[in-house]
Amino acid sequence: MNVLIGGAWPYANGSLHIGHIAALLPGDVLARYFRAKGDTVLFVSGSDCHGTPVTIRAKQENKTPEEISDFYHNEFSHCLLRLGFSYDLYDKTSSEEHKNFVKDFHKKLYNGGFVYEKTTPQAYCTNCHRFLPDRFVKGVCPHCGKNARGDQCESCGSVLDPENLLKAECSICGSSPESRPSTHLFLALTKLKDQLENYIESHSFWRKNAYELSKRYIREGLQDRSLTRDLDWGIDVPKDGFEGKKIYIWAENVLGYLSACYTLCQRHGLDFIEFWNSSKHYYVHGKDNVPFHTIILPALLLSRTDTFFKLPDEIISSEHLTLSGKKISTSDNWAVWIKDILDRYNPDSIRYFLISNGPQKKDTDFTWREFINSHNGELLGAYGNFVNRSLVFIQKFFEGKVPETHNRPDILNSLPELYDQVGALIEQGNFKEALDTVFKFIRNANKYFDEEQPWITVNSDLEKSKKTLYTCVQIIANLSLLLNPFLPFSSEKVRNILKIEKAAWNFIEIPNGFQLEPLEVLFERIDKKVIAEEEARLLQNQAIS
Repeated sequence: MNVLIGGAWPYANGSLHIGHIAALLPGDVLARYFRAKGDTVLFVSGSDCHGTPVTIRAKQENKTPEEISDFYHNEFSHCLLRLGFSYDLYDKTSSEEHKNFVKDFHKKLYNGGFVYEKTTPQAYCTNCHRFLPDRFVKGVCPHCGKNARGDQCESCGSVLDPENLLKAECSICGSSPESRPSTHLFLALTKLKDQLENYIESHSFWRKNAYELSKRYIREGLQDRSLTRDLDWGIDVPKDGFEGKKIYIWAENVLGYLSACYTLCQRHGLDFIEFWNSSKHYYVHGKDNVPFHTIILPALLLSRTDTFFKLPDEIISSEHLTLSGKKISTSDNWAVWIKDILDRYNPDSIRYFLISNGPQKKDTDFTWREFINSHNGELLGAYGNFVNRSLVFIQKFFEGKVPETHNRPDILNSLPELYDQVGALIEQGNFKEALDTVFKFIRNANKYFDEEQPWITVNSDLEKSKKTLYTCVQIIANLSLLLNPFLPFSSEKVRNILKIEKAAWNFIEIPNGFQLEPLEVLFERIDKKVIAEEEARLLQNQAIS
């Protein structure tokens, strides 16, 4: 089977925090799982370099948007690699491959009967002497009355245009913008209403937030959206008469999934259209990005009447992650930055917490106490403890060789079924339940070790002790495969000890007499005094900002 997994493209205007990773991490779990099954996987994402937030950051630092976006793109790439993200391509929207693909896509889009020209009033700041991109306009949402930007209200989720805002002002200088006419290309979303509505209704199995939010956008009425903007940073509009204008970010960043897939297909000698249309698609992102994946991307694909493009299959949309009971705020420095937490903690500890306690179906909270406790309790106390005491015992009493005996069939026969259970949960997007299922098995394995008491039977009933340790080795070997999508670093350590070459998704058995490689400690205990230190650091960072 072909599988395409698209992770959301974060704005390259500031460092990544734990909220970003909580939304993106399921993509890597999916990619590692499907590869282990033997499927052909393309796992793609990249940095969104053309957004207004990048331009704003560049102005603040007196740098060019390219300098800012390249800096954060490189930082993202480094952090994601350290976290174990196994992208086949992590691109950026400023790459030549992406820009060329988007311009070609738009040329053909303009001829599909869903794009038209229209002169409309645009927000113009007479003080800054420029048309204002959506995010350069701030004001009050006309739907909920909360503060909002010109493109979207984060409070109620409404997709907006700057002219919809109440009490609008320029976010650069604070003056009230005026309206000036400007001619742009528009995508006729209103013509696509029936197709989009039928598409969404046929996907009622999506996560509740994706399905309900998408239905709400349809119910409230789709509005035609401008494909172009008066900007100086972005992708040129490939149409005569539109020189100096750029493709609107919403109409090019979601095409990154296609451009990255196209680039990889070119590299591997695959037919792009055939791969795209034959693949199972997963799109992984946060709640705020739902309409761009369930309305905008499908609309762009449907509007290309010259070629059939398959629409998204699965929408893996996370809820929000809060920090110590409060909304994560980059402006207030109320965040745990990934580049910092990676310097102090095991990447598998970060992955474990953000999957087992992540905002899969509801908002969840990150606290340092829970993070440290999950590491010490589950990773160290359950998993690490079971692996360590089993293998150390074999080293001490059996010269580091797997005892020559038979297994406990009642235990090992349950492992193939565990692969099926965990795999089904992963494919359904139930990552927390999948990980919990494996750790329930780990806790039972610890119970088995305790009940069999090999430290006693090694002297009183050697054959029973051998059988216990042989069975434990087989459990450990299979745990290294079952946990690889979630905890790739510790899983690789175990596979190195047992000389398991490939992280496949099927039951394996380590032979009698197998000589273990030198042991590696999977996890170190974290002193609980760190909790107070981290909480103090968080408050200090906020005070400084």
